[in-house]
Amino acid sequence: MSVRLFQNRWLELMTFMPMKIFLPFWTFILTLVIYNTLPMPAGKFLEMVFLGFLVWSIIEYLGHRFLFHLDLKSAFGQHLIFVIHGNHHDLPSDPLRNMLPLNVTVPIAAVLWFGAVSLFHQNGKAIFLGFLLGYVGYDFIHYACHQFPMKKWPFFRLLHRHHMLHHYANPDRNFAVTAIFWDRICGTKSEKRRQSK
Repeated sequence: MSVRLFQNRWLELMTFMPMKIFLPFWTFILTLVIYNTLPMPAGKFLEMVFLGFLVWSIIEYLGHRFLFHLDLKSAFGQHLIFVIHGNHHDLPSDPLRNMLPLNVTVPIAAVLWFGAVSLFHQNGKAIFLGFLLGYVGYDFIHYACHQFPMKKWPFFRLLHRHHMLHHYANPDRNFAVTAIFWDRICGTKSEKRRQSK
């Protein structure tokens, strides 16, 4: 059961992102971007993709820390933050709200694609590819953290534990989901489990 965000049925539906739509949609888009990025020298391609991924990781951390957890005082501001992210903290395991909806991500992706290509041409395509790989990986891992046990592989177990501490121990810590080194660098990493009462 999802937290109701809008009375209007169509607006409410636009806040959902089921995995059965997310995965094929972004796989198709990534395939198109890869096709449009190549041919490119392998070294330059990897360098630009890594740069894009690094930029994504910074945006992921800063966006979650400073936008999604913004402490606004007005009723409208508090409602806005609740719609953007607070509802996820109220019901973290809602599978329809573990990933960003397409009506948010597609316009942002389009602006970033045209901006990157306009500014950096072929390099911009590879930078965008790295950014998009970072985003898709982030949303997929975020979904997995809430929907799967993730205990089999040590790296994914680490990501899972890191994010669960954000939800269930201290929402002012552990903002990164995929690039968790940013929490260590920025002093927001927490290893503390929630104390039982």
